[in-house]
Amino acid sequence: MMSGNIYPRTTFLAQLEKSAGQKLSEFAWTYLSYPGAEGQTCRDNCEALQRYRLIPRNLRDVNIRDTSVTVLGSKLDFPVAIAPTSFHKFAHPEAELATAKGAAIMNTLMVLSSWSHHPLEQVADAAPRGVRWFYMLFYRDRGWMKRVLERAEQAGYTAIVLTADQPLFPLNFNERDVAFPVQFSLPNIWLDDVTHGPPGSPEFDAFLKKVVKQAATWEDVEWVKNNTRLPVVLKGILSVDDAKIAVNMGVSGVYVSNHGGRQQDGVPATIDVLPDIVAAVGGKAEVYLDGGVRTGTDVLKALALGARCVFIGRPALWGLAMNGAEGVQQVLQFLKDELSLAMARAGCAKISDIQPSLVVHESYYLHRQLFNHTGKVNNKILTSKY
Repeated sequence: MMSGNIYPRTTFLAQLEKSAGQKLSEFAWTYLSYPGAEGQTCRDNCEALQRYRLIPRNLRDVNIRDTSVTVLGSKLDFPVAIAPTSFHKFAHPEAELATAKGAAIMNTLMVLSSWSHHPLEQVADAAPRGVRWFYMLFYRDRGWMKRVLERAEQAGYTAIVLTADQPLFPLNFNERDVAFPVQFSLPNIWLDDVTHGPPGSPEFDAFLKKVVKQAATWEDVEWVKNNTRLPVVLKGILSVDDAKIAVNMGVSGVYVSNHGGRQQDGVPATIDVLPDIVAAVGGKAEVYLDGGVRTGTDVLKALALGARCVFIGRPALWGLAMNGAEGVQQVLQFLKDELSLAMARAGCAKISDIQPSLVVHESYYLHRQLFNHTGKVNNKILTSKY
Protein backbone atom coordinates (compact mmCIF):
# COMPACT_ATOMS: atom_id res chain seq x y z
CA MET A 1 0.00 0.00 0.00
CA MET A 2 1.35 3.39 -0.93
CA SER A 3 1.54 6.15 1.62
CA GLY A 4 -0.50 9.27 1.09
CA ASN A 5 -3.73 9.73 -0.82
CA ILE A 6 -2.44 9.78 -4.40
CA TYR A 7 -2.38 6.49 -6.28
CA PRO A 8 -0.76 5.95 -9.67
CA ARG A 9 -2.76 5.10 -12.73
CA THR A 10 -3.40 1.34 -13.10
CA THR A 11 -2.18 0.48 -9.59
CA PHE A 12 -3.66 -3.04 -9.75
CA LEU A 13 -2.51 -3.90 -13.26
CA ALA A 14 0.88 -2.25 -12.79
CA GLN A 15 1.48 -4.41 -9.72
CA LEU A 16 0.17 -7.46 -11.56
CA GLU A 17 2.57 -6.82 -14.43
CA LYS A 18 5.46 -6.51 -12.00
CA SER A 19 4.49 -9.70 -10.19
CA ALA A 20 4.10 -11.65 -13.44
CA GLY A 21 7.52 -10.47 -14.56
CA GLN A 22 9.03 -11.74 -11.33
CA LYS A 23 7.24 -15.10 -11.49
CA LEU A 24 7.77 -16.06 -15.12
CA SER A 25 11.01 -17.37 -16.55
CA GLU A 26 13.19 -14.89 -18.39
CA PHE A 27 12.35 -16.63 -21.65
CA ALA A 28 8.58 -16.51 -21.09
CA TRP A 29 8.61 -12.90 -19.93
CA THR A 30 10.80 -11.78 -22.82
CA TYR A 31 8.43 -13.32 -25.32
CA LEU A 32 5.12 -12.28 -23.75
CA SER A 33 6.18 -8.69 -22.98
CA TYR A 34 8.04 -8.01 -26.23
CA PRO A 35 7.05 -4.43 -27.22
CA GLY A 36 8.28 -4.51 -30.80
CA ALA A 37 11.51 -2.93 -32.11
CA GLU A 38 12.09 0.24 -30.03
CA GLY A 39 8.73 -0.03 -28.28
CA GLN A 40 7.48 3.33 -29.53
CA THR A 41 4.03 2.15 -30.57
CA CYS A 42 3.60 -0.02 -27.50
CA ARG A 43 4.27 2.96 -25.22
CA ASP A 44 2.19 5.34 -27.30
CA ASN A 45 -0.89 3.10 -27.11
CA CYS A 46 -1.03 3.76 -23.37
CA GLU A 47 0.13 7.37 -23.46
CA ALA A 48 -2.29 8.37 -26.22
CA LEU A 49 -5.27 7.23 -24.14
CA GLN A 50 -4.15 9.60 -21.39
CA ARG A 51 -4.16 12.51 -23.84
CA TYR A 52 -7.96 12.35 -24.05
CA ARG A 53 -9.92 14.19 -21.35
CA LEU A 54 -13.34 13.28 -20.01
CA ILE A 55 -16.13 15.88 -19.87
CA PRO A 56 -18.54 14.39 -17.28
CA ARG A 57 -22.23 15.22 -17.12
CA ASN A 58 -23.45 15.61 -13.56
CA LEU A 59 -26.71 15.33 -11.59
CA ARG A 60 -27.89 12.29 -13.50
CA ASP A 61 -29.38 9.15 -11.99
CA VAL A 62 -26.48 6.71 -12.16
CA ASN A 63 -27.22 4.79 -8.99
CA ILE A 64 -27.66 1.64 -11.11
CA ARG A 65 -25.36 1.07 -14.07
CA ASP A 66 -25.78 -1.46 -16.86
CA THR A 67 -22.46 -2.31 -18.52
CA SER A 68 -23.87 -4.99 -20.82
CA VAL A 69 -23.41 -4.80 -24.59
CA THR A 70 -24.23 -6.91 -27.63
CA VAL A 71 -21.29 -7.82 -29.87
CA LEU A 72 -22.14 -9.54 -33.16
CA GLY A 73 -25.35 -10.82 -31.61
CA SER A 74 -23.80 -12.14 -28.37
CA LYS A 75 -24.70 -10.36 -25.15
CA LEU A 76 -21.66 -9.67 -22.97
CA ASP A 77 -21.80 -8.44 -19.38
CA PHE A 78 -19.37 -5.66 -20.26
CA PRO A 79 -17.50 -4.47 -23.38
CA VAL A 80 -14.01 -5.75 -22.53
CA ALA A 81 -12.88 -8.96 -24.24
CA ILE A 82 -9.67 -10.95 -24.65
CA ALA A 83 -7.65 -10.42 -27.81
CA PRO A 84 -6.00 -13.28 -29.70
CA THR A 85 -2.57 -13.92 -28.22
CA SER A 86 -0.24 -16.86 -28.73
CA PHE A 87 1.46 -19.43 -26.51
CA HIS A 88 -0.53 -19.11 -23.28
CA LYS A 89 1.34 -22.12 -21.89
CA PHE A 90 4.32 -19.84 -21.43
CA ALA A 91 2.24 -18.10 -18.76
CA HIS A 92 0.39 -21.05 -17.20
CA PRO A 93 0.29 -24.86 -17.62
CA GLU A 94 -3.45 -24.85 -18.44
CA ALA A 95 -2.80 -22.28 -21.17
CA GLU A 96 -5.83 -21.30 -23.27
CA LEU A 97 -8.14 -23.60 -21.31
CA ALA A 98 -7.69 -21.40 -18.25
CA THR A 99 -8.04 -18.18 -20.26
CA ALA A 100 -11.30 -19.40 -21.76
CA LYS A 101 -12.64 -20.36 -18.34
CA GLY A 102 -11.80 -16.95 -16.90
CA ALA A 103 -13.53 -15.15 -19.76
CA ALA A 104 -16.60 -17.39 -19.56
CA ILE A 105 -17.00 -16.82 -15.82
CA MET A 106 -17.18 -13.08 -16.55
CA ASN A 107 -19.51 -13.65 -19.52
CA THR A 108 -17.29 -11.92 -21.98
CA LEU A 109 -15.63 -12.86 -25.24
CA MET A 110 -12.32 -14.60 -25.92
CA VAL A 111 -10.63 -14.77 -29.32
CA LEU A 112 -8.67 -18.01 -29.57
CA SER A 113 -5.46 -17.74 -31.54
CA SER A 114 -4.39 -20.33 -34.10
CA TRP A 115 -1.14 -20.34 -32.12
CA SER A 116 -2.80 -21.98 -29.12
CA HIS A 117 -1.48 -25.09 -27.40
CA HIS A 118 -4.90 -26.76 -27.30
CA PRO A 119 -7.23 -27.73 -30.15
CA LEU A 120 -10.05 -25.26 -30.65
CA GLU A 121 -12.52 -28.02 -29.79
CA GLN A 122 -10.84 -28.66 -26.43
CA VAL A 123 -10.95 -24.97 -25.57
CA ALA A 124 -14.66 -24.91 -26.39
CA ASP A 125 -15.27 -27.93 -24.16
CA ALA A 126 -13.38 -26.28 -21.29
CA ALA A 127 -15.80 -23.33 -21.22
CA PRO A 128 -18.96 -24.47 -23.03
CA ARG A 129 -20.97 -21.38 -22.05
CA GLY A 130 -18.31 -18.96 -23.14
CA VAL A 131 -18.45 -16.71 -26.18
CA ARG A 132 -15.57 -17.52 -28.50
CA TRP A 133 -14.21 -16.25 -31.80
CA PHE A 134 -11.43 -17.97 -33.70
CA TYR A 135 -8.44 -16.22 -35.24
CA MET A 136 -7.43 -18.11 -38.37
CA LEU A 137 -4.29 -17.91 -40.46
CA PHE A 138 -4.34 -17.61 -44.23
CA TYR A 139 -3.17 -20.87 -45.80
CA ARG A 140 -1.98 -21.59 -49.31
CA ASP A 141 -4.25 -24.63 -49.48
CA ARG A 142 -7.87 -23.47 -49.60
CA GLY A 143 -8.99 -26.97 -48.65
CA TRP A 144 -6.94 -26.65 -45.48
CA MET A 145 -8.65 -23.34 -44.72
CA LYS A 146 -12.06 -24.89 -45.34
CA ARG A 147 -11.31 -27.64 -42.82
CA VAL A 148 -10.38 -25.06 -40.16
CA LEU A 149 -13.52 -23.01 -40.85
CA GLU A 150 -15.71 -26.11 -40.52
CA ARG A 151 -14.01 -27.08 -37.25
CA ALA A 152 -14.65 -23.62 -35.81
CA GLU A 153 -18.30 -23.67 -36.87
CA GLN A 154 -18.89 -27.15 -35.45
CA ALA A 155 -17.19 -26.25 -32.15
CA GLY A 156 -19.51 -23.30 -31.56
CA TYR A 157 -17.24 -20.37 -32.37
CA THR A 158 -19.36 -17.42 -33.43
CA ALA A 159 -16.97 -15.40 -35.63
CA ILE A 160 -13.78 -15.75 -37.64
CA VAL A 161 -11.02 -13.20 -37.06
CA LEU A 162 -8.46 -12.54 -39.78
CA THR A 163 -5.33 -10.51 -39.12
CA ALA A 164 -4.51 -7.92 -41.76
CA ASP A 165 -1.27 -6.56 -40.30
CA GLN A 166 0.88 -9.68 -40.25
CA PRO A 167 1.97 -10.29 -43.84
CA LEU A 168 5.03 -12.38 -42.97
CA PHE A 169 5.53 -15.47 -40.77
CA PRO A 170 7.06 -16.17 -38.42
CA LEU A 171 8.02 -13.25 -36.28
CA ASN A 172 11.77 -12.87 -36.41
CA PHE A 173 12.66 -14.48 -33.09
CA ASN A 174 16.39 -14.28 -33.72
CA GLU A 175 16.25 -10.48 -33.71
CA ARG A 176 14.69 -10.68 -30.25
CA ASP A 177 17.37 -13.04 -28.98
CA VAL A 178 14.66 -15.55 -28.04
CA ALA A 179 15.10 -19.29 -28.45
CA PHE A 180 12.14 -21.55 -27.66
CA PRO A 181 13.40 -24.04 -25.07
CA VAL A 182 10.80 -26.77 -25.53
CA GLN A 183 8.96 -28.52 -28.31
CA PHE A 184 5.19 -28.48 -28.24
CA SER A 185 2.18 -28.99 -30.43
CA LEU A 186 0.16 -26.33 -32.22
CA PRO A 187 -2.92 -28.41 -33.07
CA ASN A 188 -4.81 -25.60 -34.82
CA ILE A 189 -1.93 -25.18 -37.29
CA TRP A 190 -0.48 -28.69 -37.52
CA LEU A 191 -3.58 -30.26 -39.02
CA ASP A 192 -1.69 -33.37 -40.13
CA ASP A 193 -0.78 -34.34 -36.52
CA VAL A 194 2.91 -34.30 -37.41
CA THR A 195 5.41 -32.33 -35.31
CA HIS A 196 7.22 -29.77 -37.42
CA GLY A 197 9.77 -28.57 -34.90
CA PRO A 198 9.50 -25.86 -32.23
CA PRO A 199 8.74 -22.27 -33.27
CA GLY A 200 11.89 -20.54 -34.38
CA SER A 201 13.55 -23.74 -35.57
CA PRO A 202 14.54 -24.21 -39.23
CA GLU A 203 12.01 -27.04 -39.51
CA PHE A 204 9.19 -24.89 -38.22
CA ASP A 205 10.14 -21.97 -40.46
CA ALA A 206 10.19 -24.26 -43.47
CA PHE A 207 6.77 -25.66 -42.55
CA LEU A 208 5.22 -22.22 -42.23
CA LYS A 209 6.64 -21.08 -45.54
CA LYS A 210 5.17 -24.17 -47.14
CA VAL A 211 1.62 -23.98 -45.79
CA VAL A 212 0.93 -20.37 -44.70
CA LYS A 213 0.20 -17.82 -47.37
CA GLN A 214 2.45 -14.86 -46.76
CA ALA A 215 1.27 -11.43 -47.85
CA ALA A 216 -2.41 -12.36 -47.97
CA THR A 217 -4.69 -10.13 -50.04
CA TRP A 218 -8.25 -8.85 -50.10
CA GLU A 219 -9.06 -11.78 -52.36
CA ASP A 220 -8.22 -14.12 -49.47
CA VAL A 221 -10.47 -12.18 -47.11
CA GLU A 222 -13.31 -12.38 -49.61
CA TRP A 223 -12.75 -16.12 -50.03
CA VAL A 224 -13.05 -16.67 -46.27
CA LYS A 225 -16.20 -14.58 -46.11
CA ASN A 226 -17.75 -16.60 -48.93
CA ASN A 227 -16.81 -19.95 -47.39
CA THR A 228 -18.10 -19.66 -43.85
CA ARG A 229 -21.49 -19.11 -42.28
CA LEU A 230 -19.84 -17.13 -39.51
CA PRO A 231 -19.35 -13.36 -39.51
CA VAL A 232 -15.82 -12.23 -40.39
CA VAL A 233 -13.85 -9.70 -38.34
CA LEU A 234 -10.77 -8.04 -39.84
CA LYS A 235 -8.12 -7.20 -37.24
CA GLY A 236 -5.20 -4.81 -37.68
CA ILE A 237 -6.97 -1.95 -39.45
CA LEU A 238 -5.38 1.50 -39.10
CA SER A 239 -6.20 2.94 -42.53
CA VAL A 240 -9.45 4.66 -43.44
CA ASP A 241 -9.15 3.29 -46.96
CA ASP A 242 -8.76 -0.27 -45.66
CA ALA A 243 -11.77 0.19 -43.39
CA LYS A 244 -13.88 1.27 -46.37
CA ILE A 245 -12.76 -1.70 -48.44
CA ALA A 246 -13.58 -4.04 -45.56
CA VAL A 247 -17.13 -2.83 -45.08
CA ASN A 248 -17.77 -2.73 -48.82
CA MET A 249 -16.72 -6.38 -48.87
CA GLY A 250 -19.26 -7.14 -46.16
CA VAL A 251 -16.93 -7.69 -43.21
CA SER A 252 -18.97 -7.68 -39.99
CA GLY A 253 -16.33 -6.23 -37.69
CA VAL A 254 -13.46 -3.80 -38.17
CA TYR A 255 -10.91 -4.32 -35.43
CA VAL A 256 -8.58 -1.34 -34.93
CA SER A 257 -5.24 -2.73 -33.79
CA ASN A 258 -1.51 -2.22 -34.25
CA HIS A 259 -0.60 -5.63 -32.82
CA GLY A 260 0.59 -4.00 -29.61
CA GLY A 261 3.59 -2.70 -31.52
CA ARG A 262 4.85 -6.23 -32.14
CA GLN A 263 4.57 -5.96 -35.92
CA GLN A 264 5.41 -2.50 -37.27
CA ASP A 265 6.79 -0.08 -34.73
CA GLY A 266 6.11 3.59 -35.40
CA VAL A 267 2.47 3.29 -36.48
CA PRO A 268 -0.18 5.44 -34.73
CA ALA A 269 -1.75 4.65 -31.40
CA THR A 270 -5.05 2.89 -31.97
CA ILE A 271 -7.13 5.40 -30.00
CA ASP A 272 -5.89 8.20 -32.27
CA VAL A 273 -7.07 6.53 -35.49
CA LEU A 274 -10.31 5.18 -34.00
CA PRO A 275 -12.57 8.21 -34.72
CA ASP A 276 -11.58 8.30 -38.40
CA ILE A 277 -12.14 4.54 -38.75
CA VAL A 278 -15.56 4.81 -37.11
CA ALA A 279 -16.51 7.62 -39.49
CA ALA A 280 -15.29 5.63 -42.50
CA VAL A 281 -17.23 2.53 -41.45
CA GLY A 282 -20.38 4.63 -41.11
CA GLY A 283 -22.30 2.06 -39.08
CA LYS A 284 -21.95 -0.66 -41.72
CA ALA A 285 -19.93 -2.84 -39.32
CA GLU A 286 -19.09 -2.97 -35.65
CA VAL A 287 -15.76 -1.37 -34.68
CA TYR A 288 -13.44 -2.72 -32.00
CA LEU A 289 -10.13 -1.59 -30.54
CA ASP A 290 -7.16 -2.95 -28.64
CA GLY A 291 -3.88 -1.39 -27.58
CA GLY A 292 -2.93 0.09 -24.21
CA VAL A 293 -6.25 -0.39 -22.40
CA ARG A 294 -5.41 -0.53 -18.71
CA THR A 295 -8.26 1.21 -16.84
CA GLY A 296 -12.00 1.64 -16.88
CA THR A 297 -11.58 5.21 -18.08
CA ASP A 298 -9.57 3.87 -21.03
CA VAL A 299 -12.53 1.69 -21.91
CA LEU A 300 -14.91 4.62 -21.48
CA LYS A 301 -12.86 6.82 -23.81
CA ALA A 302 -12.71 4.15 -26.51
CA LEU A 303 -16.46 3.59 -26.34
CA ALA A 304 -17.10 7.33 -26.50
CA LEU A 305 -14.99 7.54 -29.65
CA GLY A 306 -17.02 4.82 -31.33
CA ALA A 307 -15.68 1.40 -30.33
CA ARG A 308 -18.33 -1.22 -29.65
CA CYS A 309 -15.96 -3.30 -27.54
CA VAL A 310 -12.30 -3.15 -26.51
CA PHE A 311 -9.86 -6.04 -26.25
CA ILE A 312 -6.95 -6.67 -23.91
CA GLY A 313 -3.89 -8.82 -24.57
CA ARG A 314 -0.99 -8.50 -22.15
CA PRO A 315 -3.09 -7.82 -18.98
CA ALA A 316 -4.98 -11.08 -19.48
CA LEU A 317 -1.66 -12.94 -19.73
CA TRP A 318 -0.43 -11.29 -16.53
CA GLY A 319 -3.50 -12.54 -14.72
CA LEU A 320 -3.11 -15.97 -16.28
CA ALA A 321 0.51 -16.15 -15.15
CA MET A 322 -0.34 -15.28 -11.58
CA ASN A 323 -3.42 -17.39 -10.96
CA GLY A 324 -4.69 -19.23 -14.02
CA ALA A 325 -8.38 -18.88 -14.80
CA GLU A 326 -9.00 -17.02 -11.55
CA GLY A 327 -6.28 -14.53 -12.43
CA VAL A 328 -7.87 -13.85 -15.83
CA GLN A 329 -11.20 -13.42 -14.07
CA GLN A 330 -9.66 -10.94 -11.60
CA VAL A 331 -8.27 -8.78 -14.42
CA LEU A 332 -11.62 -8.71 -16.17
CA GLN A 333 -13.49 -8.02 -12.93
CA PHE A 334 -11.14 -5.12 -12.21
CA LEU A 335 -11.83 -3.53 -15.59
CA LYS A 336 -15.57 -4.14 -15.30
CA ASP A 337 -15.71 -2.50 -11.87
CA GLU A 338 -13.58 0.42 -13.03
CA LEU A 339 -15.76 0.92 -16.10
CA SER A 340 -18.89 0.95 -13.96
CA LEU A 341 -17.35 3.53 -11.63
CA ALA A 342 -16.10 5.66 -14.52
CA MET A 343 -19.57 5.58 -16.08
CA ALA A 344 -21.12 6.80 -12.84
CA ARG A 345 -18.67 9.66 -12.54
CA ALA A 346 -19.27 10.61 -16.18
CA GLY A 347 -23.06 10.56 -15.83
CA CYS A 348 -23.68 7.37 -17.83
CA ALA A 349 -26.12 4.77 -16.53
CA LYS A 350 -25.84 2.48 -19.57
CA ILE A 351 -23.49 1.93 -22.48
CA SER A 352 -25.71 3.85 -24.91
CA ASP A 353 -25.30 6.95 -22.70
CA ILE A 354 -21.60 7.06 -23.64
CA GLN A 355 -21.41 9.62 -26.45
CA PRO A 356 -18.60 11.40 -28.35
CA SER A 357 -19.25 14.60 -26.41
CA LEU A 358 -17.88 12.81 -23.35
CA VAL A 359 -14.26 13.18 -24.50
CA VAL A 360 -12.00 15.86 -25.88
CA HIS A 361 -8.37 15.61 -26.92
CA GLU A 362 -5.89 17.62 -24.88
CA SER A 363 -4.91 19.51 -28.03
CA TYR A 364 -8.20 21.38 -27.77
CA TYR A 365 -6.94 23.12 -24.65
CA LEU A 366 -3.58 23.80 -26.23
CA HIS A 367 -5.36 25.50 -29.12
CA ARG A 368 -7.35 27.64 -26.73
CA GLN A 369 -4.11 28.97 -25.28
CA LEU A 370 -3.25 30.24 -28.74
CA PHE A 371 -6.34 32.46 -28.96
CA ASN A 372 -5.59 35.96 -30.15
CA HIS A 373 -7.63 38.94 -29.07
CA THR A 374 -10.31 38.20 -31.65
CA GLY A 375 -10.81 34.68 -30.35
CA LYS A 376 -9.29 33.09 -33.41
CA VAL A 377 -6.50 30.64 -34.15
CA ASN A 378 -5.13 30.81 -37.67
CA ASN A 379 -8.19 32.91 -38.54
CA LYS A 380 -10.55 30.12 -37.41
CA ILE A 381 -12.96 30.57 -34.53
CA LEU A 382 -12.80 27.75 -32.00
CA THR A 383 -16.09 26.70 -30.51
CA SER A 384 -16.43 25.43 -26.96
CA LYS A 385 -16.85 21.74 -26.15
CA TYR A 386 -19.04 22.53 -23.16
